[in-house]
Amino acid sequence: MLEQLSFKEIISAFVVMFAIIDITGSIPIFLGMKEQGKVINPWQAVLVSILLFVAFFFAGDGLLRLFGVEIETFAVAGSVVIFLLALEMILGVEIIKSEGGGSGTSVVPIAFPLIAGPGALTAFLSLKAEYATVNIMIALLLNMVFAFIVMRYLDKIQKLLGQNVIYIFRKFFGVILLAIAVKLFATNLTIVIRELAIG
Repeated sequence: MLEQLSFKEIISAFVVMFAIIDITGSIPIFLGMKEQGKVINPWQAVLVSILLFVAFFFAGDGLLRLFGVEIETFAVAGSVVIFLLALEMILGVEIIKSEGGGSGTSVVPIAFPLIAGPGALTAFLSLKAEYATVNIMIALLLNMVFAFIVMRYLDKIQKLLGQNVIYIFRKFFGVILLAIAVKLFATNLTIVIRELAIG
């Protein structure tokens, strides 16, 4: 496992997850919840999110095999989801509709669907085709630490960054995410076509 550790892979996987989870883009949502008197528990939100990501990462692969779908094929489908999420960030439109409830707990809508939403879970599993598991898990933990810090120090971060900086940050990572989606699509589509030709 240690020999699979790669700083480059950790950073790449971290950037993908960071852009998709978009915790900074959720700051206005968190602030709105607080104004409505809803409780945000950073520990609970992060722990539930980690459990959802890890469970889907390992059980999701088994489900794919059950339906006869290869990880590379799923990665191609996942890259399309990432592509759409990137367009949402860049254009400021909602393409993938969120269906979370508004109970005000840290599970719904914070852990799901704001952090570990369908798009993020799909993209997370898609990373398995590109990076070693240990590097993906480290990248996930780093993202969850960042998410915890944002939720814990929400008011201070808003005052420090300001709305304009958060807006620019979201657009920048949208472009990065778009480029990653194209790379993920091209790499895995080549593998799928090759396997179909051999088969």
